[in-house]
Amino acid sequence: MARDLAKAIRQAPDKNLSQQIYDRLLTMMIQRELPTGTVLQERKLADALNVSRTPAREALNRLETEGYISRRPGNSLIVREITVRELVEILHVRSILESEAIALAIGRVPSEELDSLEAGVRKVLEAAKPDPDDDWEIDSRLHETIAQAGSNLLLAKMLRELRLKTRMFNMIRVPERFRVGHMEHLEIIAALKSGDKDRAKAAARNHIEGVKGAIIRKLSEV
Repeated sequence: MARDLAKAIRQAPDKNLSQQIYDRLLTMMIQRELPTGTVLQERKLADALNVSRTPAREALNRLETEGYISRRPGNSLIVREITVRELVEILHVRSILESEAIALAIGRVPSEELDSLEAGVRKVLEAAKPDPDDDWEIDSRLHETIAQAGSNLLLAKMLRELRLKTRMFNMIRVPERFRVGHMEHLEIIAALKSGDKDRAKAAARNHIEGVKGAIIRKLSEV
């Protein structure tokens, strides 16, 4: 872990130390390099990176405030798991915000970008053994493109944070969403190409509701 963090920091000298540590830890949590239950110690983190404890503390405090890590008795910090209830609440909010974001994006995403996004989705769907990183990259790129196209910076920021929280939930629990989810992505892209605002809003809403429904069905089987 220390080598990965140190390498990431060397590659991003324009960012302050606490931001670099925060960014890398969050990425490692999302990619399961730091799985749920991993203990994060301020002193060891600072020593491993050869930095003072202040930026390490700032990064950990921010991750705790945002709900990615939690404090246990004894004051130790661990990577926490996003609960099913939290995820359902997040998806409820996303359903509302994503439909508004796509309405703002209508007519603002260049056709070349939509074609590129469609090609990316189809490439993932056609892969014999889909790469999880490719899956996440095209998913993130599509949603980020829509959020940015609307030119509402606050809305884009909120959606980015909610997507990261969604990503923290281990979607391997609902593997059946892989193909269905990307087919829904294709419908979102088609709706954007059509310029039909109502169709686009419905496509965005149906996509998020599909995730929520799959999780609820999975829980009912337990």
